[in-house]
Amino acid sequence: MGLQWSNDLSTGIIPIDDQHKEIIRRVNAFLAAMEAGKGKMKVVELMEFLSRYIVQHFHDEEFFMANERYDEFKAHKEQHMQFIKDFHAMEKEFETHGITTDLVIQTQQKVCDWLANHISKEDRKIVQFIKNNQ
Repeated sequence: MGLQWSNDLSTGIIPIDDQHKEIIRRVNAFLAAMEAGKGKMKVVELMEFLSRYIVQHFHDEEFFMANERYDEFKAHKEQHMQFIKDFHAMEKEFETHGITTDLVIQTQQKVCDWLANHISKEDRKIVQFIKNNQ
């Protein structure tokens, strides 16, 4: 269940890794609540956290990628922008309909799964790029 932090996920950039660890911790708490049948109680907490935290995290990550002249910067940034767009759509659904079972499921699929995949695959590409260009 969830995503466990390991050195394989490390970017070697302490502030980014610390942000990833916090995101993973929050996502895992939400997934554990879902398994316990309490996902509706945790979805608001996760969404409030992400609405503040993820924008800063993406900004920090993009600043780092730009400084390193990461060759896939544009595509990576577009993924961030798409995530924020999808996340805002979910926030709007929450404001309109409140906490629904569908919103909880969307949170797992569109937020938790996306973040886990993004950290474990896309962010790892940055690390590989830096190692290959040192």
